[in-house]
Amino acid sequence: MDNKELIIKLLRETSRPGIDNLISFLETTDFFEAPASSKYHLAEEGGLAKHSLNVYFNLLKMSENRYSEESLKIVALLHDICKINIYKKSVKNIQNKDGKWVPTQTYIIDDDLPLSHGEKSVMIIQKFIELTEEEVLTIRWHMGGFEPKENLRYISQVFSKCDLSVLLHISDLKATYLDEEG
Repeated sequence: MDNKELIIKLLRETSRPGIDNLISFLETTDFFEAPASSKYHLAEEGGLAKHSLNVYFNLLKMSENRYSEESLKIVALLHDICKINIYKKSVKNIQNKDGKWVPTQTYIIDDDLPLSHGEKSVMIIQKFIELTEEEVLTIRWHMGGFEPKENLRYISQVFSKCDLSVLLHISDLKATYLDEEG
């Protein structure tokens, strides 16, 4: 089963009202083909889908059956839905190990709806399905300390109130820096 089929299967298992409309929407976007980032982790075709699954499997292991599988699937698989349709292919000259400048395919960010990362994901998801308060907090604050400095005062408050947000953040970090880097 490829990443697209697996993500769709996992989302359908939630039986959340509106999930089929959300899946149909995802299929009209580049969610399954987009990179996970422009130049860092999984900056490659299909990287976003692969990253979403990596985060889900990390979260599933760490959650120790303390949360509903439905919530785990929704927050992990959709936490970066804000990245749909923002990466455009580009070519940049990059110096290789021999010191030669070589045209290399890269990605640039061209975001038609430049909103904050977490809020944008929550907004897109809630066009199709209802999220619990815990799911909203978890997706909204999954960036943790990578938030702009003016938002950092909220992180401790949210992490104290919502354990799932801590676990999603750690799952995302593990996927990004340990599982996908290099």
